[in-house]
Amino acid sequence: MTDAQTSEKPLLDMKGVKIAFTSSTGVVEAVRGIDLTIYPGQSVAIVGESGSGKSTAAMSILGLLPGTGKVTEGEILFDGEDLTKLSEKEMRHYRGSDIGLVPQDPMSNLNPVWRIGTQVAESLKANNVVPGSEVDNRVNELLGEAGLPDAARRARQYPHEFSGGMRQRALIAIGLAARPRLLIADEPTSALDVTVQKRILDHLGGLTRELGTAVLFITHDLGLAAERADHLVVMHRGRIVESGPSLEILRNPQHPYTKRLVTAAPSLASSRIQSAKAAGAKSQELIAKGDQSSTEEVIRVENLTKEFDVRGSRGDKKLLRAVDDVSFTLKKGRTMALVGESGSGKSTVANMVLNLLDPTSGFIYYKGTDLSTLKGRDLFDMRRKMQVVFQNPYGSLDPMYSIFRCIEEPLALHKVGSRKEREERVAELLDIVSMPRSAMRRYPNELSGGQRQRIAIARALALKPEVLVLDEAVSALDVLVQNQIIQLLSQLQEDLGLTYLFITHDLAVVRQTADEIVVMQQGKVVEHGSADQVFAHPAEAYTRDLIDSVPGLNIELGTGEAFVPDTGTQPR
Repeated sequence: MTDAQTSEKPLLDMKGVKIAFTSSTGVVEAVRGIDLTIYPGQSVAIVGESGSGKSTAAMSILGLLPGTGKVTEGEILFDGEDLTKLSEKEMRHYRGSDIGLVPQDPMSNLNPVWRIGTQVAESLKANNVVPGSEVDNRVNELLGEAGLPDAARRARQYPHEFSGGMRQRALIAIGLAARPRLLIADEPTSALDVTVQKRILDHLGGLTRELGTAVLFITHDLGLAAERADHLVVMHRGRIVESGPSLEILRNPQHPYTKRLVTAAPSLASSRIQSAKAAGAKSQELIAKGDQSSTEEVIRVENLTKEFDVRGSRGDKKLLRAVDDVSFTLKKGRTMALVGESGSGKSTVANMVLNLLDPTSGFIYYKGTDLSTLKGRDLFDMRRKMQVVFQNPYGSLDPMYSIFRCIEEPLALHKVGSRKEREERVAELLDIVSMPRSAMRRYPNELSGGQRQRIAIARALALKPEVLVLDEAVSALDVLVQNQIIQLLSQLQEDLGLTYLFITHDLAVVRQTADEIVVMQQGKVVEHGSADQVFAHPAEAYTRDLIDSVPGLNIELGTGEAFVPDTGTQPR
């Protein structure tokens, strides 16, 4: 905290705040008496695993607690006014204009039937920020600030025409529209590739300095917290277990839980990146000794191209080449990572591999079988061999299905086992992804984002597939669970000979998991090689930018020197 901050009045002061939810089994205390102070222009990060209470604490500031959530004790003072005492009508005065929000999940927070520009304009009008005649220009400026090129055209598009990262950028534009004094950013960049993440966070940092906007980050990414926040608050099971200047805590964590978080953070722990390198060397050794599992071809992609009809700048139809002549081969028991910025075409490639999209041209072979020739029963059987874990745990689980039914559905569809055997398999899968068996009776809306993603992974494993396509499968998970899932996937791969196609923008995770890396930019493959080769000697400037943008990668921790990849550039 600076001397200036100690001399001025706090912008936000939470004192002894307790938050509880009423459920069928009684009252559940989610936040157990926390104190948090934020000064004008200060950036604070709350870190902790899913279910630690960090998002609940943040939502209480806006008076937007879900379901039966209620502040049962304490005060939330904003500029001296206790927000817990205000009516819903009075709270509306603060939302948007004084306290902005960038929510975590872009798909469920954008209206699917409204154009993106209309939704940004709505936030400007609701807060009377600019005169009506200037709204369109301001919308374009905000979308541009949030990192969306060709903003005027993008403003006329709908959410379904945007990639996950582009939707998140639109939400950031909405959150910043009214130039709030406090911006609550709940996992603001979890859906963004690292280069855009850096641009967005640089922008937020600029706002903090220029406008005196305070930022409260809710994040599981300790790299992001270390780089972007002055002050770090660590939450565990509804309590603050450690609080202080970010770098001080990361270099010298005191609480055992904080120590676990620092150890598990892929972008921070240089020792783990180095150990991943050692593991990579070990796997190369196995190949040299004649490990045949990694020479058998499972998927071969040849000259894959995909074009979409899109609207041009004047509303006329034109073709967008999302995937442009992509080729690669995936070997049995190996992990290939497709990396690149949002809109680079990596998820489109994954959807074509899964036969969810038809290629415009080119071929995909599964063990020599051309997937485009499969119909009916053959295609149904192929679905069993290739399963997917999607990026968005909110959209990929049916809210009307219990967790048991979500996981059991593929087993029932493929007529696997009796009802009792399916129940046993669901229980086993919950164990595998470290969820309690009691979760079977719960529904997706009762789980955190990270817990939902674990259920999605359990469902993907239900049919014992040969290939798993992981589309940003760990981006919604806090570092401890992320670490656990990565280790789990690694163990499953070893035990079952699984083959992974990993679609991700998280280069730190790629460093730990991938054997091979395919780097995509604007639909084309710009670099392809082993993980060690790509990280140690990236051939393309684009690849170097991706590696250099990993948050916190170059921060020196108390346990040793930071790992600085040999990219031919100076550390930032």
